[in-house]
Amino acid sequence: MAILLHLRWLYRELGLHSLYDTGRDAWFIIAARCGRMAAFGTVSLILALFFSELNFSDTYIGLFMTLTLLGDVLLSVGLTAIADRVGRRRVLVGGSVMMVFSGAMFALFENYWVLLLAAVVGVVSATGGDFGPFRAIEESILSSLTSPNTRADVLSWYVTVATLGQSVGTESGGRLIQYLEHLENWTLVEAYHRLFWVYSGVGVLNLIFMSLLSVKCEIQKAEETTIEEEAEILLEDDESLEMEDTDRRSLEHLKPTTQKQNLFSHISSETRSSMYKLWFLIILDSLADGMVPYTWTTYYMDQKFKLKKSTLGDVISISYFLSFVSTIFASPLCRRLGLVNTMVFTHLPSSAAVLLFPLPSSLALTVLLLMIRTGLNNMDQAPRSAFIAAVVKPEERTAIMGITSMVRTLAAAAGPIVTGVLAGQKRFWIAFVVAGALRIAYDLGLFAMFVNMKLYQHEENDSADLRNAESRHSSDEEDLRELPKP
Repeated sequence: MAILLHLRWLYRELGLHSLYDTGRDAWFIIAARCGRMAAFGTVSLILALFFSELNFSDTYIGLFMTLTLLGDVLLSVGLTAIADRVGRRRVLVGGSVMMVFSGAMFALFENYWVLLLAAVVGVVSATGGDFGPFRAIEESILSSLTSPNTRADVLSWYVTVATLGQSVGTESGGRLIQYLEHLENWTLVEAYHRLFWVYSGVGVLNLIFMSLLSVKCEIQKAEETTIEEEAEILLEDDESLEMEDTDRRSLEHLKPTTQKQNLFSHISSETRSSMYKLWFLIILDSLADGMVPYTWTTYYMDQKFKLKKSTLGDVISISYFLSFVSTIFASPLCRRLGLVNTMVFTHLPSSAAVLLFPLPSSLALTVLLLMIRTGLNNMDQAPRSAFIAAVVKPEERTAIMGITSMVRTLAAAAGPIVTGVLAGQKRFWIAFVVAGALRIAYDLGLFAMFVNMKLYQHEENDSADLRNAESRHSSDEEDLRELPKP
């Protein structure tokens, strides 16, 4: 009996009951992201090293990352803008096809401009992050499939399993390179090419998972009706005012303005007010991440300590695994500390580790700082997505998350080229100091602006469910406390 109570408590504490109750669509999305992030983790380990073997300069490597991120912005904005009209599942399938295409191009070609075209047009993670079209749409789907009392749990597992995928990807990538290089007597470049075929294969797996999603992943008709009704009301009001105050010629002249307003009519002024502040802070954080992504971090460690590729893969993989373990506890922390406090208190030590990263001259201290950075880095992701979902209206989520993804990627795009120039001038360390300072500013700003903000104002019915869930959670803890001690 005591064991069952402990297991039940752990099952609920870790949010596994929420993940199970959400259904198989959530399972498919999370499984797909796990595989995708494994592929992205492999690319983040080898991309800069691959280009270095091809004798591309550090500046050109940074330029490649920047232009790739800009391509991700265009792709993400375009696909998220049409996702709710064309169909979220269709867009995710299309993104998977682009991932397969990009992997094949990198496996076959070595020309800088051909690879750049493949990265810009397709889906390649130049920095190890999920900056493509998938994340915004997937988070919107998961937010629609969940309620406030389950959302943080499900999004936490969405991040947690992805981090496990990154750990597996970097570890297997480093080991596979060593195996191919020594056993098959291949060059490093040939080994890197084979890994991109693996990347393409993961794209096929992602395509299969996206094809299995059900119609529940699409925007609900009630949400579509609300958007259309709001647009029609605004259109009628605008036309009435124009007919009273202008003649027919003026009306035709002002038509483009009316159409422009309708494009944003489903995003309320209240939502925009909150999101403007959050987007500003996200710009700081994403610029920092763009300056020192794991692609540049592995390159920096390789240049500084001349590590074996398998050793480098081991270090990054262990760091990602620590992140996997820590993100398991993001959801329980959210229930106890709140979304904003969890974001700030877990991310701030990671930011400090980035700031101090270039200082140690020993490998051991450098690895320790890397593990602190990576181990705590992802604990704010699920709370941040849950926070956005709690602030905006359900019918606004896909658009808002798409814009948020665009803001993140645009800000991150400015970082790699700056770091590339600094690396070319033997001032690589400056990038880590600046990035750490920007991340700390993000953390402090987040706490100052949002710590007392009221959430779930647009989900009144689900707020009751949230209170009931908290009551059940407290009941489980009371049962545990009442157990006789041995």
